[in-house]
Amino acid sequence: MPKWPDWWDWELEFTSHLLKRMVDRSFTESDLRQMLEVASEVRHGAEPGRWVVETRHNGRGWEVILEPLETEHLVLVVTAYPCE
Repeated sequence: MPKWPDWWDWELEFTSHLLKRMVDRSFTESDLRQMLEVASEVRHGAEPGRWVVETRHNGRGWEVILEPLETEHLVLVVTAYPCE
């Protein structure tokens, strides 16, 4: 089992970008929360302060981009997308 970062259990906050992508990519907040529950890996993202979560949804690989906000103890969910 992977070791998750200290911020893993903080409350989630969704960006407007993510909310649009949820409609475009046909997934819900419940789907997103489930994706985070079954995540297999979390790694540093390309942009400083961002993390990439590898997960699955509807039998496909997905990535969820997170940005922990230390001072607020929140995790900003930037976007989520299926891996091709």
